[in-house]
Amino acid sequence: MAGLFSFRKDRSGRNKPRFADLDGNPLKEGDVVMSLRYDMGESRIINTDKGMVYESIKTGVQVTWDKMIDAATGNQKVRKLET
Repeated sequence: MAGLFSFRKDRSGRNKPRFADLDGNPLKEGDVVMSLRYDMGESRIINTDKGMVYESIKTGVQVTWDKMIDAATGNQKVRKLET
């Protein structure tokens, strides 16, 4: 079971979360995802002055990417939708 909860490490030696969905698919600006937190539903990834954020398509609520990190995997708590 070694490595089950391992993350990538940045240069300072700290664990660095990946910008990927719960299944490990890489995410980028413009992708549409289904948010699994904050009742946001379908959301679009946009780049703002705060960095990458998820913006709900229905409500316009924005949540920064770091609030969507899944503690167990280090990936984002979203599922990428096919467009």
